[in-house]
Amino acid sequence: MNIVGYMKGNRENGAVQSGTAQGSTVPRDAAQGGAAQSNAGQGSAARVDDGVAPAVEESIYGACAASLPVVMNQVTEELASYNAEVKKAYGDGIYEHILARVKSEDSMREKCHRKGLPESAESALIEITDAIGIRIVTRFIDDIYELVEHIRQVSWCRVVTEKDYIRHVKPNGYRSYHMIIEVTAPAVDIRGDNPGRFFVEIQLRTLAMDSWASLEHQLKYKQNIANQELIVSELKRCADELNACDLSMQTIRKLIREGDGE
Repeated sequence: MNIVGYMKGNRENGAVQSGTAQGSTVPRDAAQGGAAQSNAGQGSAARVDDGVAPAVEESIYGACAASLPVVMNQVTEELASYNAEVKKAYGDGIYEHILARVKSEDSMREKCHRKGLPESAESALIEITDAIGIRIVTRFIDDIYELVEHIRQVSWCRVVTEKDYIRHVKPNGYRSYHMIIEVTAPAVDIRGDNPGRFFVEIQLRTLAMDSWASLEHQLKYKQNIANQELIVSELKRCADELNACDLSMQTIRKLIREGDGE
């Protein structure tokens, strides 16, 4: 699998998004028409007035900025390897696709500000744990829990926290499984260690859960929506109906496997 740089559901950043083939990934910006492409070719260019180069703001990730994509790729490659093992054994992979991203500078600075934290590498990489984000999208709920168990057992990471919003659904209908893991990778971390230790947030959802979350996310950023209470109520109803479909599809797969003697 070719994994390229991306990721909570977070649409606030540039991302890697799946293609049509199972487990494949393409840049999210490319899939959306290249919204984040360089201005070069559009008639604009960087200017230097009076021979003085414009000031460049230091990355909020400090010396670790170059390390984060390395860690992200390591995690996605480990997951892709496991997916290939499952596909070889059973004919189908454990997940449909993966989205992966390093949170953008602006998004991380905004999150620091929102949490009342200084805009520093320590805040971005220690106090906040989603600088690197991975979203795994599966076809069935059972596959989520199988992946969770696999992640718990692997040697390349340590599970820090887990939140099960599938069995403990949020009031608005949101369903997902969240994990914060600490990954050891051949890259310099905030402490100056190499190999370093880095936090990674993982979200696991079914296709139905992910589709619902995308629509609900759009609602959050719409202003002055008419009939908002009705829309929220309808979204909750849709979430419950999609969950019923997830359970039905899982039952169908179980019956098929039992018929095949798996």
